[in-house]
Amino acid sequence: MTSHGALDVEGKHVTVAGLGVSGISAARALAGLGASVTVVDGGSGELHKERAAALEADGISVRLGDAETLPDATSLVVTSPGWKPSSPLFAAAAEAGVDVVGDVEIAWLLRGPNAAPWLAITGTNGKTTTTQMLASILRAAGLRTAAVGNIGTPIVDVVLEGDDAYDVLAVELSSYQLHWAPSLRAHSAAVLNLAPDHLDWHGSMEAYAADKGRIYEGNQIACVYNVADKATEDLVVEADVDEGCRAIGFTLGTPGPSELGVVEGLLVDRAFVENRQKNAQELAEVADVNPPAPHNIANALAAAALARAYGVQPAAVREGLRAFRPDAHRISHVEDVAGVSYVDDSKATNTHAAEASLAAYESIVWIAGGLAKGATFDELVQKSAKRLRGAVLIGADRALIAEALRRHAPNVPVVDLERTDTGAMSAAVREAARLAQPGDTVLMAPACASMDMFVNYNKRGEAFAEAVRALAAETA
Repeated sequence: MTSHGALDVEGKHVTVAGLGVSGISAARALAGLGASVTVVDGGSGELHKERAAALEADGISVRLGDAETLPDATSLVVTSPGWKPSSPLFAAAAEAGVDVVGDVEIAWLLRGPNAAPWLAITGTNGKTTTTQMLASILRAAGLRTAAVGNIGTPIVDVVLEGDDAYDVLAVELSSYQLHWAPSLRAHSAAVLNLAPDHLDWHGSMEAYAADKGRIYEGNQIACVYNVADKATEDLVVEADVDEGCRAIGFTLGTPGPSELGVVEGLLVDRAFVENRQKNAQELAEVADVNPPAPHNIANALAAAALARAYGVQPAAVREGLRAFRPDAHRISHVEDVAGVSYVDDSKATNTHAAEASLAAYESIVWIAGGLAKGATFDELVQKSAKRLRGAVLIGADRALIAEALRRHAPNVPVVDLERTDTGAMSAAVREAARLAQPGDTVLMAPACASMDMFVNYNKRGEAFAEAVRALAAETA
């Protein structure tokens, strides 16, 4: 890349907080630009030591076991997404008058004058799926693109490939990343939804929403919001955007002017058409969305809105949605056993995601539980009670869900599994099979994090799929 944008770190001392994937990416990039880089991390285990040795071999300093003290002569701190704003290291930086930014800010400042524009996506749930859908649509339109950010390849690495490597980028951004990216100005952006999450990090729902809303700042063409979630529209109203930038809504209902929505099984556009008061453009069929669950149709509409804002033609929207395949553990159909469908949505790690998942099926035996992260379950159970044939509860905070079920769905049979060993998921699947009837769906949408019993949600989903396949083999 001939230009390194607005970032000048040559000869300066930069501290990188965190020895994870984004921290390592930022450290190498900054060192390559001539900065003197020190990476700090509170951990000191074997993995930390291995990563430290690899960086030190490239001339990058690493300090393990101390994540609180600001290294001498630091002129800039680059943080990894998970570090809380209240971290002592950042307090020390503030006292020393040193700026703290994230890897997304570094990537934005590294862009050259002819860099690919960013189509940016955030929200409590659905970010990754929507970003991947958008990238699929952009590829179908013949554009060179990649799904980056809070997904896959570190965004700094992508930007360093050069201004001419891509035509446009589909960028997933978390609230953490947006908090530390004050300069970001997207071509167009979407906030998919807002529900309480990560409040321990942000401190309040207001602060969380404000960080999500940063994605709209300086938008050039379109601010895409969820008609069903007024909080997302409020963020558009509050944003300072380029003159001529439009508010574009998406809805599962019939769209009004400047909206995308659904009419008689079709995804239609009344935003990017001539005479939008009277005209609508068919983009795709609901059946083109995989899976065609309500929340996933909303994801498809948001992706389509961003693609249309970039000028993509309707045929490419349809082709891109048809080509898209969701990741594992996101409403993933595992197998049918004895007339019962088994679905893995281990990615539903909070109540908002679980609510969307439960809304996709009519009669459900629900496998739920894990680490609640401070969540409450009354509203989720209230909204979903009529769909529940039964529930099987696992994990550390299962009692919270059991209490909500007693209050709001007292007639739903509940199996409370105390086991937390590796065979617990197999037991949960067998109990769910006992409760289910032909035509039902056994849905693992835990509404909780996985780390009480599993390394991550992927491992939890794999355990569920293995248990289902074992059940299928026995009944074959």
